[in-house]
Amino acid sequence: MNDIEFYKMSGAGNDFIMIDNRKPVFDFPDIPLAVSRLCRRAQSIGADGLILIENPDGAEVDFRWRFYNSDGSEAEMCGNAARCAARLSFLLGISKRTLSFLTGAGVIHARILESGGVSVKMTDPGGFRIEEDIALDTYNAGSKTVFDFAYSGVPHVVIDVGSEQALSEIDIKEVGSEIRYHENFKPAGTNVNFVSYADGGTIRMRTYERGVEGETLACGTGAVAAAVISHLKGKASPPVTVVPTSGIPLTIHFEADGKDKIEEVDLEGDARLIYRGYFSPEALD
Repeated sequence: MNDIEFYKMSGAGNDFIMIDNRKPVFDFPDIPLAVSRLCRRAQSIGADGLILIENPDGAEVDFRWRFYNSDGSEAEMCGNAARCAARLSFLLGISKRTLSFLTGAGVIHARILESGGVSVKMTDPGGFRIEEDIALDTYNAGSKTVFDFAYSGVPHVVIDVGSEQALSEIDIKEVGSEIRYHENFKPAGTNVNFVSYADGGTIRMRTYERGVEGETLACGTGAVAAAVISHLKGKASPPVTVVPTSGIPLTIHFEADGKDKIEEVDLEGDARLIYRGYFSPEALD
């Protein structure tokens, strides 16, 4: 195997390995295994996920992607990764400032801002379940926990924990894992977001991410789910600012038609190119 070029990017604290695979260079017989090994922290490159940028194969878009979580599972969509993919395609000359690309969740449209940030038009969220109860062993044991749910490209539970102190103290790994695998969300499971509301309607959020199987510093589709649900519950109006664990804010713009129809969702935030490098076969050992 020859050394393979990659780009390391970060969107609101989510970090990704990005590979230009238009001339197939990432052609391992077991791609999920290769991804899981490259995403190991301390032992390899380390990342929340890996994105392959590939030719569109006749589709009327600038490129298509394949997105993998750090455990090697393939996911339909990731908002923070989408911004990174869009900016990298612009930097590599694959696209202009306004572009579109094909994901497992459909065609995504994006715009590269003069600031270097990126605005991505997300798929319209749906599947709302507002204020339902779920019985847990690890959180509010002995009583049911109120949760909300939205599908924003991938499934997301949103739980309002009240204060910022409660948000900081919750055991994300333990509680998030139980909800992620709860029978209510089988077979696919769900991502889990814990939120509190600051002054001015700003949402602070911590996320247990499916596929990473732990807390991540940010989650774009989770931020969309939290923002939309906050609006449906009368707690915020667009544009909504969501501050994830990284402290790097995301802005969610959308239009609401009635109580259950949300359209024209844009996720805006940073998309930073951290470095470019090559990984050797030893990165896969």
